[in-house]
Amino acid sequence: MPLLDIRNLTIELDTPQGKIKAVDRVNLSINPGEIRGLVGESGSGKSLVAKAIMGILSDRWHVSADRLRYNGIDLLSLSAKERRKIMGREIAMVFQEPSSCLDPNDTVGHQLHESLSTVDSGVPFFQRKQWREVRIRQLLHKVGIRDHQRVVTSYPHELSEGMCQKVLIAMAIAYKPRLLIADEPTAVIESGAQIQIFKLFKKLNQINDVSILLIDHDLEHIKNWTQTITVMYSGQSVESGQTKQIFKQPFHPYTRALLQSMPHFDDKLGHKSQLNALSGCIPTIQHLPIGCRLGPRCPNAQRLCVEMPKMQKSKGHYFSCHFPVSYDNNEKNHE
Repeated sequence: MPLLDIRNLTIELDTPQGKIKAVDRVNLSINPGEIRGLVGESGSGKSLVAKAIMGILSDRWHVSADRLRYNGIDLLSLSAKERRKIMGREIAMVFQEPSSCLDPNDTVGHQLHESLSTVDSGVPFFQRKQWREVRIRQLLHKVGIRDHQRVVTSYPHELSEGMCQKVLIAMAIAYKPRLLIADEPTAVIESGAQIQIFKLFKKLNQINDVSILLIDHDLEHIKNWTQTITVMYSGQSVESGQTKQIFKQPFHPYTRALLQSMPHFDDKLGHKSQLNALSGCIPTIQHLPIGCRLGPRCPNAQRLCVEMPKMQKSKGHYFSCHFPVSYDNNEKNHE
């Protein structure tokens, strides 16, 4: 049974002109011990999916799904109090903007103590303060912070964005969650420390059986650290499957364009050659095209693309396209 099972997740935004679908019928599942990547351009809805799982979207957003289950529990049927018992302990999230997630009026050390205040340490109450101090030092060292004494006595504004992000990662893994959602976890961290963070995630996955949803714009990270991948475009999931399989043979034109945009240093590129990229830009949610949302930008678009393509399956590889690339029609198997 999947640890996280999402079927036809739809997220709508209230506007003066009515409701707009920012995320439309997204399917996503994560098995125990799996690391799944979630990729797509900015504005494709990746962070909205993550926040819908956590239940932290504002009242302007309306979330509906045929299934939104964690470990067999229907998250949409839970009250806010019941959901808070799961979030943080069972499911933790690393957010994109660390400075906005930390309390500017409190020291980092006090916030770390609070994050550990409800952890069942199994030690007597009169030793818990000392246990927390040791545990905080261990967590900060794990994320690459050696000068822990300076960090715990500092306020968030006195630390760099990268340092604040490391603190958030330490808070997220403090509970030893079963599912970790990492939304651009290393975007503001110096390149030399990024590998250490991903190695930490991999160690948590292998030793503690932590499932991870890795949201990242860097396809090299996705390729090196995930087992499966889901590609999103304009609020829809367009392709998913094994990471190695999709990187080797993508079926959706958007996935192929993403992979072609990666710099390949072994290619003999001419001086000041342009990188491969799709023309145009991702549509706004107020002006979504009919049918396939990639249609206006797709190099393979034809008249049939004004109709919404159905999700197809080929040997565990899912894709949503009328005219897939590098695909043998004889193997077509509609789901």
